[in-house]
Amino acid sequence: MIIEKNKVVALAYNLSIPDVDGEMNLVEIVNETDPMYFIHEMSGLPEKFEEQLSGLSVGSTFDFTIEPEEGYGDFDPEAVVELPKSLFAMEGVEQDELLLVGNIIPMTNEEGERLQGQVIEVGEENVVMDFNHPLAGKTMHFEGKVLSIREATESELEHGHVHGEGGVEH
Repeated sequence: MIIEKNKVVALAYNLSIPDVDGEMNLVEIVNETDPMYFIHEMSGLPEKFEEQLSGLSVGSTFDFTIEPEEGYGDFDPEAVVELPKSLFAMEGVEQDELLLVGNIIPMTNEEGERLQGQVIEVGEENVVMDFNHPLAGKTMHFEGKVLSIREATESELEHGHVHGEGGVEH
């Protein structure tokens, strides 16, 4: 069986990105005991990532690089915004614990789209949030191995995500 549309794929991989000096730094390790599962062509992962895996079979190894324009795009300075601290007032939530630099906070914009924002700076009245994808503007280098491939179930295809081991339980 090969990786193609609607197959559930399990991968182990190392992800490296360049640091400020251009040296590649390992930033994520997904090992064989806790692999990444996704449905091919339904994952929401960069298209180029899935293209590089298409046609591989169980046991195949991969080693490829994705440039920012084929990954999560360039860093957008307009996605860094200053918001009033009052927006983060929620009953039962301690604001000082929520608003820590580096925290990722799920939010919704005016159009109702769900966004993930990272706290960059906390001031007296305002909070600076970065809504760029954490890998925006980054060259990504993946090295890994295909661990398993199977047909997606009808339920998985309807829901758009993997169920069971490595997936969503519901």
